[in-house]
Amino acid sequence: MAVEKTPRKFFQPLAAGAPAPYRDLPVRVERMIHFVPPHIEKLRARAGDLAREVDVVLGNLEDAVPIEAKEAARAGFIEMARATDFGSAGLWTRINSLNSPWVLDDITQIVGAVGDKLDVIMLPKVEGPWDIHYLDQLLAQLEARHAIGRPILIHAILETAEGVKNVDSIATASPRMHGMSLGPADLAASRAMKTTRVGGGHPEYKVLEDAAGDAPRVSYQQDLWHYTVAKMVDACAAAGIKPFYGPFGDFSDPAACEAQFRNAFLMGCAGAWSLHPSQIAIAKRVFSPDPAEVAFALRILEAMPNGTGAVMIDGKMQDDATWKQAKVMVDLARQVAAKDPDFAAKTGL
Repeated sequence: MAVEKTPRKFFQPLAAGAPAPYRDLPVRVERMIHFVPPHIEKLRARAGDLAREVDVVLGNLEDAVPIEAKEAARAGFIEMARATDFGSAGLWTRINSLNSPWVLDDITQIVGAVGDKLDVIMLPKVEGPWDIHYLDQLLAQLEARHAIGRPILIHAILETAEGVKNVDSIATASPRMHGMSLGPADLAASRAMKTTRVGGGHPEYKVLEDAAGDAPRVSYQQDLWHYTVAKMVDACAAAGIKPFYGPFGDFSDPAACEAQFRNAFLMGCAGAWSLHPSQIAIAKRVFSPDPAEVAFALRILEAMPNGTGAVMIDGKMQDDATWKQAKVMVDLARQVAAKDPDFAAKTGL
């Protein structure tokens, strides 16, 4: 039987002198989490320019960083964090997994050096709440030691079968939880799925139209990740944290990238990873609400100021349920408009 903290204990700091946990997540627009390999000097040198273009700059220490470059990536991230004014962009890092020989130095050195600038630590290959509990306690101890004034949040990557099974308990493991991202490549391997693609669909995952004599049968490609994204979104929504789509690996197919990002957006995801500069504009466009939808949502809110009753707009009935949908759209639009002048101009917000 699982043992959980009492409500009063849940929001207490885990170390004397550590900052109190947030009761609500800071309100931030996070349409794209842009990955930077900090062991490559010319790429980390662009961090200041990136911070004016993206919502989150993430220094990646894990996958895609060679073993011989792990320490250089950590040192490069610290240098980048110290040297850069990130403005309104978030500063994140993806550390190495908890079973790696680099992770303890990742956490202790980065928090000690730049913990006051760090918003979120992305933790890979989270299997269950025990992984979050370990990092939660260690961060509290380090925050207290280094007199860090605000809590560093944790973002879990859902990329193992066990992690998917335990998604609900991961989402509620700590008040530090910021959100979760789908990690389709590692998850595919964990599940023994027969694909070598990093995110996106697969032409062999399809349904076939019923036979009708000798007429050609139409097939429809399906979304390999629909079930997992929906499960993650529900767990995050119930816990009051944010779900994200992760990587889309085929940089040569922007249309497929946009389709995958849009599916995630429509299902409730707040953003996605951008691994290549070409994906920044896609994420910015997809995870910002459509101006025409925003305009219609505003009409609903104006017609139903207190959110009760029912009205007809353009031949469509609107009631308290659609009012709630409209409010979700408008609240997001106002957040995006406050950060993005182009979007503000398009929506008049």
